[in-house]
Amino acid sequence: MSQHLETFAYTANVVAPIFFIVFLGFLLKRTRIIDDAFVATASKLVFVVTLPALVFMSISRTNFHAVFNPQMLSYITIATLMVVALISWQAQRLIQRPEDVGVFIQGAFRGNYGIVGLAVSLNIYGDEGLAKASLILALIIPLYNSLSIIALTLPMKQQNNLSAAKVGIEILKNPLIIAVLLALPFSYFGFTLPNVINRTGDYFADITLPLALMAVGASLNLKSLKHTSSMAFWATATKLVLIPFVLTCVAALLGFADQDVVLMFVLFGTPTAAASFIMAKAMGGNAELAANIILTTTLGSIVSLGAGIFILKMLQFL
Repeated sequence: MSQHLETFAYTANVVAPIFFIVFLGFLLKRTRIIDDAFVATASKLVFVVTLPALVFMSISRTNFHAVFNPQMLSYITIATLMVVALISWQAQRLIQRPEDVGVFIQGAFRGNYGIVGLAVSLNIYGDEGLAKASLILALIIPLYNSLSIIALTLPMKQQNNLSAAKVGIEILKNPLIIAVLLALPFSYFGFTLPNVINRTGDYFADITLPLALMAVGASLNLKSLKHTSSMAFWATATKLVLIPFVLTCVAALLGFADQDVVLMFVLFGTPTAAASFIMAKAMGGNAELAANIILTTTLGSIVSLGAGIFILKMLQFL
């Protein structure tokens, strides 16, 4: 029994601080201490400035040769492509409205790894976990964005909008990709930054996760739960239970190191990214369905991430 209590305490220490900050954002919004304008500004600040600073500082200080794992990155890519293909096949068979199909697909696979995933990885493994997680983030940003555009476009028969050059330019303009590209030479060759840049970068990096998590909480609208459809439920179950369970088990069976298995569970088990709502709305998808999936996966991940980390700890992956 004491082992179970110790494992539960460990899990709570990892997950609870993250969702306490999310709840704080929700509470501050409901008490009108912060408003929609603050959330919009904070979200933009995180995306354009502080999260790229966090990623840059993390990767630039890391020994690239020690953390780069092509086997893990290959597995993530192949697994993601297979999952999206299977979800797409199933969605097109069972969902009638074209504007729902792409939103369901995107909501079922696109995780909020840049915020929730990095926070969980940092809480579990510290700076080493954050560095590995940042390299994973560098892979999934272009992968998720490309797959999301395809998923939202094809069901709506908007093939003319599919331009490889346009998609590529948008990906290269992403501040997180720019941060990764700038940081990689420092990591690969062992360059060091001047102290003034180190300190300035740390100041920005330190506010990233609290500010981002607070903005996530402030964006939640519990009233929309009344209108949540069965599609949102199935997308949530797929995102939080089916995908992380299957892909994490396969990764363990393939013999990946314990730390890699845990980081991949966090990747596959994070709630749906808030950016999926913006993309769905911009491309003519069902924005209400997208919002409901974000809400239900965010709330559900409090249980699913905690349960997954508890099980991994019991199985001695942690």
